[in-house]
Amino acid sequence: MHIEPGLVEAGKIGLSYLTTAGVGAYGLKLIGQDLHERGAVSLLARIAATTALVFSFFEVLPHHPVGVSEVHLILGSMLFLLFGAAPAAAGLALGLLLQGMFFAPMDLPQYGMNVTTLLAPLFVVTVLAKRIIASKTPYVELSYRQVLMLSTTYQAGIVTWVAFWAFYGQGLTLESVAKVMTFGGAYMTVIVVEPLVDLGVLALAKLANGGLLFERRLHQAG
Repeated sequence: MHIEPGLVEAGKIGLSYLTTAGVGAYGLKLIGQDLHERGAVSLLARIAATTALVFSFFEVLPHHPVGVSEVHLILGSMLFLLFGAAPAAAGLALGLLLQGMFFAPMDLPQYGMNVTTLLAPLFVVTVLAKRIIASKTPYVELSYRQVLMLSTTYQAGIVTWVAFWAFYGQGLTLESVAKVMTFGGAYMTVIVVEPLVDLGVLALAKLANGGLLFERRLHQAG
């Protein structure tokens, strides 16, 4: 999870409820659209897959506390490309919740801030994808430049939201700025690694035949 306990005091944490309501409402809208287009079986299968992956990202992949938060390899843009926006959003929210419930209950009060930090950048990625990917291009045919733009946007969004919560909670001081810059600098390693991981996964996805478990656009034109 991204926001450390105590970064935002209890008296200010109410704002996270509002931001969570916003990203939650948009996520539910996407889920409704996906349910209408693909049906319940496909949607639930993809949500289960993304939830399991997100949980493993938090607990299995390396993660280190840096500055105001922790650096994780979350691969949000990969989840979007493989499974679609709605399953990716649900998987991020549920995987984060399970990780907090079973391994880090002390982080649950920060759940609203953390889920906003993960979902808001994902929704920006969904908008960007419509702008930079031609409708006739399946996701398995994306170029390195396109994948880099998507993953960089997602990770930059995470850094931006972490910075917002840090400054909101601790104020704009030299110490808070230094910690945010340290965190942002550490996240550059993720920005370098994630596009390469995404391209490798997309190359493997070419061998699959689509089906209920994957986003239709992965193998088909829009």
